[in-house]
Amino acid sequence: MVRCFDSFDRAWLERFLQHRIGDRRLLRLIRKWLKAGGLEDHIIIEPETGVVQGAVVSPLLSNIYLHDVLDLWAQQWRRRHAQGAVIITRYADDAVVGFQYRHDAEQFLIALQERLATFALHLHPEKTRLIEFGRFAARNRARRGQGRPETFTFLGFTHICSTSRNGKFQLRRNTSKKRMRAKLMEIKDTLRRHWHKPIAEQGAWLCSVLRGYYAYHAVPLNGRRLEAFREQVKWLWLRVLRRRSQRHRMTWERIVRLASRWLPQPRILHPWPDARFAVTHPR
Repeated sequence: MVRCFDSFDRAWLERFLQHRIGDRRLLRLIRKWLKAGGLEDHIIIEPETGVVQGAVVSPLLSNIYLHDVLDLWAQQWRRRHAQGAVIITRYADDAVVGFQYRHDAEQFLIALQERLATFALHLHPEKTRLIEFGRFAARNRARRGQGRPETFTFLGFTHICSTSRNGKFQLRRNTSKKRMRAKLMEIKDTLRRHWHKPIAEQGAWLCSVLRGYYAYHAVPLNGRRLEAFREQVKWLWLRVLRRRSQRHRMTWERIVRLASRWLPQPRILHPWPDARFAVTHPR
C-alpha cells in the first residue's frame, strides 16, 4: 500500500497535470482547490503537501499522480527487467503485484521504494509484504516445512490459496472479517436509532442493505460468509425488536418468518474472473 493522499509533492502533481491539461484556467482552479484546506474541529488546516482528506477532487488527483509515478513506471520496469510474468492490479493507493519468480519480486520491491522516494512517497510499513502465493505455493512451502501459504486482503476480500474438489488449485475470496464486522456495527447503530419505526419499514431498509452487500461480495466460494452475514443481521434485528418493549412477543419463530419475507437469501452474482474478462471482439 502506498501512502499517498497526505504526502505527495504538489510541484510534481502540477507538472503531471500540465502534461495533460492545456487550459490554464482549469489548472488555476485546481491550484486554488489544493490551497483551500480543510475544516477540522472548527479550525481551518491548510496542508502544504498532498490533498485535502475527504475532498471530492482528491481521489482523482491522487490517481493522476500515481498513474505517472507507479503505473507507467511499472510497465517499463516489467518490459526491461522482469524475467517472468508480472501482473499489476491497483485501486487508488492499494496495489497487488504478482510475479512468476521470487527474485523479480525482490528487485521490484527495491526499485519501487527508490521510485516512490523520488516523488515524496513511501510504502506503508505494516501493509506491504512479500509473500509466496499461487498455484505452487502450498507444495513449495510443504516441501520446506513452512505450513500453509499466507493470505492477503485486498479491496475487502481475503485471498486464500485453496483447492477444488478434484485437488486442483483454486483461489478463494472471502469477505474480510474486518469489513464484515464494520458493516454489522453500522447496521446495529442504525437499527438502534430507528428501533421504534414500523417493522415493515425496518425490513424494507434491511432488504436494501443486504442487496447492496450481495452486489459487491457475492463472488464464487464466498457463500458461507454471505449466509453468516445474513444470520448476524437477523440476530441484530431480533434484539432491537425485543428491546422495544419489556413485554415483547418477538420469538425466534416470528423473526424467522420476518427474515424469510424481508431478508433476501444470498446467491452468487459474479462469475469467475476468467469468465468475467473473457472478452471477445467481433473482428
